[in-house]
Amino acid sequence: MTERLDFFRAQPDIACKPFTKVWKIMSHAKESKRETAAAIENDLADSATVQDAAAPATPDPFEVLKALQAENAEMKDRVLRTLAEMENLRRRTQREVADAKLYGVTSFARDMLTFSDNLTRALGSVPQDVRDTAAPALKSFVEGMELTERDFLSRLARHGVKKIEAKGAKFDPHLHEALFEVPDETLPHGSVAQVVEEGYTLGERTLRPAKVGTSRGGPKG
Repeated sequence: MTERLDFFRAQPDIACKPFTKVWKIMSHAKESKRETAAAIENDLADSATVQDAAAPATPDPFEVLKALQAENAEMKDRVLRTLAEMENLRRRTQREVADAKLYGVTSFARDMLTFSDNLTRALGSVPQDVRDTAAPALKSFVEGMELTERDFLSRLARHGVKKIEAKGAKFDPHLHEALFEVPDETLPHGSVAQVVEEGYTLGERTLRPAKVGTSRGGPKG
């Protein structure tokens, strides 16, 4: 034992080598531990930064309220516009239905005017003096024809067809069709002096203008 101690005393480098090696290993382990801890801290810091960046910012409640009010105003405007359009559509539809109901018989009513004209001409072909001296059977026939004419015109009137009262009225190009002029100083210039063919209206439209002769030479109205 004494010999071994003397040997290590004589060669101290050999005695210190194992301890130096252990010291280096321990130092290296501590350094690695510090580096590992620093790396973990850096990773944690980076992860927190990423989470903070990814987390949505809290919206400003006043801005949210302002946006909701703007959206509400826009929706209200859209609703009001839609209601106005629907009301206009309803009125337009009602007007179109009424016009179709009233003016849907225009062609038929215009054809029926020919029958009325023929009936009027037939009655006009019998002079008044002949009626006065005619046999009772002829008088009854003429009276029946006049009754038929009045009934026919009343039925037309129930469907909106009315006769234009043109005699003595001021000439209206929308209601009258002038065929000639008649010298007549008793009527204002441009008045209807004579009616050749009766005119009719259907509602607010002219179904057939009255064919007339206008006065000339009278005072200008």
